[in-house]
Amino acid sequence: MFDTKVAVIVRENLEVWQKLNVTAFLATGIAAAVPEALGEPYEDARGQRYGRMLGQPMMIYGADVGGLQAALRRGVSRELTIVPYVHAMFSTGYDAANREAFRAEDPENPDLVGIALYGPKNAVDKAVKGLALHR
Repeated sequence: MFDTKVAVIVRENLEVWQKLNVTAFLATGIAAAVPEALGEPYEDARGQRYGRMLGQPMMIYGADVGGLQAALRRGVSRELTIVPYVHAMFSTGYDAANREAFRAEDPENPDLVGIALYGPKNAVDKAVKGLALHR
């Protein structure tokens, strides 16, 4: 049905609120980076209009930090759209500080708590190979 795919990978050892927070921020990152992935606005039977969401399903995977780092490397090599979230971002309070926290990470071993990937379905599938859907 879709020739593209959205995958969100979240670190398994986070608190539930952290997993939800990371997933929400990563989903908005995909929407911002790939506006053509958005569907049309919703409208109820009264004609009340509502906001848009991504127009295709997102698959949510769980992983440890090593699995996240491997998926990141595979995503980079396949030139996917990637949205990262690192552990240090939990202690920031605003957007610019998040970018500073991310920039301070070791690019070879970032302390990832989540990433979102978007691109051709087969390339995303290869990037998440070996990861299980979140339970």
